[in-house]
Amino acid sequence: MATKVSEVLFAVFPELRYQPTTKRVRAGIDGSPVVDTQDALLVWEPKRVTPVYAVPEKDLLARLRRPESEDGTVEEHPFAWSSSGQTGLDPRTGFRRHTTPGEELDVIASAYILPRAAFRPSDADLDGYVVLDFAAFHWLEDQEEIIGHPRDPFHRVDIRATLRRVEISLDGVKLADTVGAQLLYETMLPVRYYLPPADVRLDLLDASSHRTVCPYKGEAKYWSFPESDRGRNVAWAYDSRFIDASQIHGLVCFFNERVDVAVDGELQEHPVTPWS
Repeated sequence: MATKVSEVLFAVFPELRYQPTTKRVRAGIDGSPVVDTQDALLVWEPKRVTPVYAVPEKDLLARLRRPESEDGTVEEHPFAWSSSGQTGLDPRTGFRRHTTPGEELDVIASAYILPRAAFRPSDADLDGYVVLDFAAFHWLEDQEEIIGHPRDPFHRVDIRATLRRVEISLDGVKLADTVGAQLLYETMLPVRYYLPPADVRLDLLDASSHRTVCPYKGEAKYWSFPESDRGRNVAWAYDSRFIDASQIHGLVCFFNERVDVAVDGELQEHPVTPWS
């Protein structure tokens, strides 16, 4: 019997998962080193969709200690991956919302004390390792800066040019119309339509101060469509820091969860994602 690979991946989603990486991984804070290792692991706690780094305690250049203060509440952002109802934790859910048994630890690096920025899982396969809060530190793989979260070796981004006509509308207002789109295919996410700015009604959009980062595509700036309740931060464009996303540098994309997308005149379904 054949096996659908995505079903295998979803089957282990509720479990603690890890994968070794051969890359040299370093972390620091304001120039103070925290770790330098070539034996890091990528770790996904149960229900997490993005990995964090686990590093050998022997390679830490900082001290760990048990927290001196009581734990506070960590806000959780659950989401449904699809109409099947399987739920996970949105990456906005903080590091300290742990979904596997273990011990929280403070990290002391030079003059810095980072409360509960480390976690020692109670798992035999991860013995000798601690998981570090990605957001607390500046990270490098070899000599390349890593932003957002570590890159997932089982996650892929492919970009393909198309001559199909792509039209974007919101509340009956056409916001874009092009035959020069770039289609971005990303693992477990809907296809995204990146459009030349000349084919987008930027005059109908307001620039936003909102920014996000993606470890595969870079930093995104946003626009809002003020005439719609669904138009807040509805479109974005990435900067040019990553050469492996060069086909979409400067192109504009809309959340097809919230806008109406027609391809060659055929209206597309609204996908179900954390941004729905």
